[in-house]
Amino acid sequence: MSPNKYRSLKKYLEFVSLVKKSRRYGLKKAKSYEIVFQWLNTKLSHNQFLILSGILVGCSAGLAGVILKSLVHYIHFLITNKVHFTDQILFYGLFPFLGITLTTLIVIYFFKGQDRKGIPAILYEIARNSSFVSSVKMYSQIVQSAVTVGLGGSAGLESPIAVTGAAIGSNFAQTYKLSYKDRTLLLAAGASAGIAAAFNAPIAGVMFAFEILLTGVVFTDFIPLVVAAVCGSLLSRIILNEKVLFKFNARHDFNYHNIPYYLILGLICGLYSRYFIVIAQEVEHFFHKLKLSKIQKAIIGGVILSALCLLLPPLFGEGYESIKSFTNGEINHIIEHSFFGYIGYKEWVVVSFLGLVCLLKAVATPVTLYGGGNGGNFAPSLFAGGTLGYLFAIICSWAGIPDVPTINLIIVGMAGVMSGVLYAPLTAIFLIAESSSGYDLFIPLMIVCVISFLIGKWFSHISPDLKKLADEGKIFTREHDKNLLLLINVEKLIEKNALTLNINSTFKDLLEVVKHGKRNIIAVLDEGELAGVVYLDDLRPILFNSEFQAETDIHTFMKIPVQVINNHEDMVSVINKFDETSTWVLPVIDDQNQFLGFISKSAALNKYRQLLKEYS
Repeated sequence: MSPNKYRSLKKYLEFVSLVKKSRRYGLKKAKSYEIVFQWLNTKLSHNQFLILSGILVGCSAGLAGVILKSLVHYIHFLITNKVHFTDQILFYGLFPFLGITLTTLIVIYFFKGQDRKGIPAILYEIARNSSFVSSVKMYSQIVQSAVTVGLGGSAGLESPIAVTGAAIGSNFAQTYKLSYKDRTLLLAAGASAGIAAAFNAPIAGVMFAFEILLTGVVFTDFIPLVVAAVCGSLLSRIILNEKVLFKFNARHDFNYHNIPYYLILGLICGLYSRYFIVIAQEVEHFFHKLKLSKIQKAIIGGVILSALCLLLPPLFGEGYESIKSFTNGEINHIIEHSFFGYIGYKEWVVVSFLGLVCLLKAVATPVTLYGGGNGGNFAPSLFAGGTLGYLFAIICSWAGIPDVPTINLIIVGMAGVMSGVLYAPLTAIFLIAESSSGYDLFIPLMIVCVISFLIGKWFSHISPDLKKLADEGKIFTREHDKNLLLLINVEKLIEKNALTLNINSTFKDLLEVVKHGKRNIIAVLDEGELAGVVYLDDLRPILFNSEFQAETDIHTFMKIPVQVINNHEDMVSVINKFDETSTWVLPVIDDQNQFLGFISKSAALNKYRQLLKEYS
């Protein structure tokens, strides 16, 4: 039977099984729309069904993005218009605190403490869980991030939207029993649709999937991914009626004479991105080190965040409105509503205010996330980059430099910091170009984003957010061979029915073991611990010499193994040991030196070939 006919028959049998279930359980087990799609799966070609899946996943993820943005907008409207808090201290001092603590309570009591969030969690599911994402994530991220950001958490909505979209894509693929490749593709399609819906930027959504999610995963068909991003963006634009997220009317045309500005800004963005990352790691370490409950950590995080928002109101929420105020020349209005308003509107006050906003945004965001809130680094990096670009433009203007392209520096700064923080220059370039209609700024966007990205790579080859997981082999990197090797479980390759002898065994015992063995290596044990090994090649010269056999014992032939494998090692380390020793079989021990069996290089290579066929 040909492979195509076999697949068609398999699809048909699955469809028949689904129909039988629906009749037996009254559509409780198999819903009517599932039967329709399963029927379509039997009638459409594989690529056609994937494109249809991309459309459905894209629309669902786009709708999830619309719901989340609408929820946050409604919460903002409620606390600013319906709740009559005339006291600014009470407003900024209460709501950010409530956002983090309520989110933590929701996680504990409604989602049973399952608070894994962010893009690293999705990368882990792709690499270590065959792209199976819990169905709970299709709505948990929406609820948690809406409460956090809606009440003033200094984080963004884009990462939760991406995680929600990824969960939608994965669960759709699970419903119709699609393969790992298709499941991963639809997972990425859902995430890209979520990003596209958040920014009305479909190309940026696709770039996000390429640069971040699908690192180390081989694909040849990206049409479902593109279709999903377009559907997500289109649905968001139709429902929310948002044309451009960052609409700056006073933008300057690109002038090649301004390239020095962009070169300097690229350096500044790269260094600031590194600062942002380092501070985030320090804050994460601080909360991790606290021997407190989640509620207690949330209270501490809420108090810190509220204090920061009281000092600098632009740190409240996503910060996009503050960026728009900067471009409209309303910096004095923002300063008036902070403690700096008591000092007065002076040049050094403006510079100090903007500088502190940049420095403390790098504190406010990780405090929000690691204190117990939910969100991502997209919006914070864009906000910090825009503020940094505005600060740089003001300093240049006050230094007497004429015709400073202030709006352009704000726009390009947003992309520069995002590129350096997320290690995603293409995503940053296309996101800002699409969301600000800044297509004419491609050259400065590329200059600033590439410089910022290269500075980040100079400090750390892999994004620090992902480095720990990458070092542990829990996510894919661009080293495809290493990715596949790390998927191999060393424990499952151990030959546990290995030939063994006691260290006090006689040569006669050794001959008996040789008669019944298939391997040319025998383990010698001392009360279960590995004492050495005996190679059959060393026995051949005396196997038929009875006189010499009587004068020898097992110690004559026992050797210390050239290398041993610990059962907790990863397969990359195991393969390196095989290569270094030029052997084909090595013994395996546990942490107490107890012998567990042997691993052969042949078994490892066979498993690698199997994975290569499945994943490539």
